[in-house]
Amino acid sequence: MTNKFENLLYDENDGIGVLTLNRESALNALNEEVFVEMREFLEMICKKNLKGLILTGAGEKAFIAGADIKAMQDLTEKEAEDFSYFGQQVTFMLEEIRFPVIAAVNGFALGGGCEMALACDFILSSKSAVFGLPEVSLGLIPGFGGTQRLAKIVGRNRAKELVYTGRMVKSDEAKEIGLVLEVYEDKATLIEAAKNLILKMAKNSPNAIGVAKFVINRGIDVSLEEGLKFERTLFGEIFGTKDMKEGTAAFIEKRKPVFTGE
Repeated sequence: MTNKFENLLYDENDGIGVLTLNRESALNALNEEVFVEMREFLEMICKKNLKGLILTGAGEKAFIAGADIKAMQDLTEKEAEDFSYFGQQVTFMLEEIRFPVIAAVNGFALGGGCEMALACDFILSSKSAVFGLPEVSLGLIPGFGGTQRLAKIVGRNRAKELVYTGRMVKSDEAKEIGLVLEVYEDKATLIEAAKNLILKMAKNSPNAIGVAKFVINRGIDVSLEEGLKFERTLFGEIFGTKDMKEGTAAFIEKRKPVFTGE
């Protein structure tokens, strides 16, 4: 994929994509132009059969330091609602991609940056990572999904404490409360670990992973009874896939499966 974006860099190798938000001088802050480019990129990338996608930020100081406050300051109420909608579209698209998406967080992941990370399947971080939703200190609230996704990951009480105080959370505490999966020494080690995790998952059926992701994400928002019904429906449907036939046959024949994602 030829890079045609001003604010994004994309590299792909061995079926693993690395998307870098490239506004280092602004600590990779989010603005409307970034969201427009992100939507276009995600619309293209979701059609590819990637093993996984890694989302990160340019430089050492920030993953994404938040939304561009200067660009937001003079928004009208309607413009602010539209800006929130743009951000929510992007985070929803990240969440809905069938293949795994990993946020590789180095430095600050604040406000909208934290919300972008929350939309990914996993968050891996370096020791320098700092997370937070400090919007209340600006007289605002999170607007790109943070009020909803954070509570589902760390629990309602902890989410309220983090949002109401706006305090920042370092990498070790982020792992302790379940926000971060693993912490690594530096950015280089972090990116390598994210790639290795994708390769580990890629040994399995990409179709089954996509269905499992869909079921888990949907089940969080419904009752257990509804979630179980949803699970058994998709469990039945997956029996009609080539990957299921190949995987079960390979197990019985004591060989490695060759999955095609079909």
